[in-house]
Amino acid sequence: MSNKIQSLGEYVGLLKDNGLLVETSAEGSELEELVKYISYNSMDVKYGTLFICKGTHFTVEYLKSAVKEGAFAYISEQKYDLSELKTERHIPYIIVNDMRKAMAYISDRYYNQVWKKLNLIGITGTKGKSTTTYFMKAVLDDYLKDMKKPKSAVLSGIDNYDGVINEESHLTTPETLDLHRHFNNAVKSDIEYLSMEVSSQALKYHRTLGVHYTVGCFLNIGEDHISEAEHRDFEDYFQSKLKLFDQCETACVNLDSDHEERILQEASKCKRVVTFGLQERADIYGYNVATSGNSITFQVRSDSFDEEFRINMPGLFNVSNALAAIAISYALNIPLKNIRAGLKKAQVSGRMEVYTNRSNDLYVIVDYAHNKMSFESLFTSMKREFPNKKITIVFGCPGKKALARRRELGDIAGRYSDHVFITEEDAGEEPLMKICEEIAKHVEEHACKCSIIPDRKEAIRQAIADADRDTVVLVTGKGRETRQKRGTRYIDTPSDVEYVQEFLKDK
Repeated sequence: MSNKIQSLGEYVGLLKDNGLLVETSAEGSELEELVKYISYNSMDVKYGTLFICKGTHFTVEYLKSAVKEGAFAYISEQKYDLSELKTERHIPYIIVNDMRKAMAYISDRYYNQVWKKLNLIGITGTKGKSTTTYFMKAVLDDYLKDMKKPKSAVLSGIDNYDGVINEESHLTTPETLDLHRHFNNAVKSDIEYLSMEVSSQALKYHRTLGVHYTVGCFLNIGEDHISEAEHRDFEDYFQSKLKLFDQCETACVNLDSDHEERILQEASKCKRVVTFGLQERADIYGYNVATSGNSITFQVRSDSFDEEFRINMPGLFNVSNALAAIAISYALNIPLKNIRAGLKKAQVSGRMEVYTNRSNDLYVIVDYAHNKMSFESLFTSMKREFPNKKITIVFGCPGKKALARRRELGDIAGRYSDHVFITEEDAGEEPLMKICEEIAKHVEEHACKCSIIPDRKEAIRQAIADADRDTVVLVTGKGRETRQKRGTRYIDTPSDVEYVQEFLKDK
């Protein structure tokens, strides 16, 4: 599905029609020039590119580089002096009052609303987005295999797969232009279904503006991402997530979520609402939950079936994620046999992965848990599933965002753990030791041993080395990610899974 070649004038008109155009220097024949490519990356420019000036770290040097590589015009919230380039032609500019909204409209037009050719599933919530997204992919892939069709696409905080690109992701929800490129790749690859995480940041900052989901799912809500760089307070965070209901046909809502009445009220905007949860009044009602080793079985009742389901991963909280996937599948009319088979086969990379030593008497669990809700769920589940074992945990917090996590995670880990190892976790542009010491203050308020080991590899090694057969070791936050954000760069590193497998050989 290639984009229809459009003129610069069409984009100027589009931005004007949506109240975003401040001014433009383009006139006459310049408006008739064809936009052959759009990019915000100065390393990804070709002849005929309309260049988008965006980002906290953007400087005019990036624009100059883009012009040298073939950009013929640019969009920005301010004008830049390009006189030193001594180009043979004038470089038209388009000044807008909101770059994020402008990017959404431009991307949507450039790719000709290609998302309309997909069955889009959007999943939001404070915890469980990745797991639910991969549960959905497993269900859809089982169904599509029966139909002899290409497997489904997925965009998540773990990986992105669109039929062309298969990569580890940087963002929970891709930037707008990248998002539409993924949609385009999926359609070109004859893919019919795409499941994706929709973050509060994506909704607040218009990354998904103009896109409509076949099904939108609201998992839960708790305090997270409160900082100057993200959401000013809980209400801003909650309101951002609720925006999903402005852009979906069918809403799936968890009746076990906090603020369930308000969520349902917002969901009523949609043409159809399907509820799920552990309450009997739910459309998709889960009950008789039981654990067996690393598997969980549960019964599900709806207006058309009453069946047992199984997921082969620990963590009782994953029943809620499975119920969400069942509700979405129900809304999409996916056959029951594919829902059951898909959930039974589903594996989520880096999520509740259990590893043991050679004698199978030491458990190490790798998980992405990284916020208050996910930590509370993880520890509650561990206490129920391993009631007589001590708990050791290895984790950190990111730099310059979700600042409350340092207090919340430190407090929760201190209350439930016997030993806490605090380490690196995408410190970015903030001093790593400062972050670790802030977390440690809250751990140390409890009768819990606390060690700061900045090197993540060494922290995991020490946690496993110190553990005995009466201990469960939790390694959280990074899962199978193979990068650490240091400064403004992402540095390649082994994953937590690789570290765990290496160090368990010695136990």
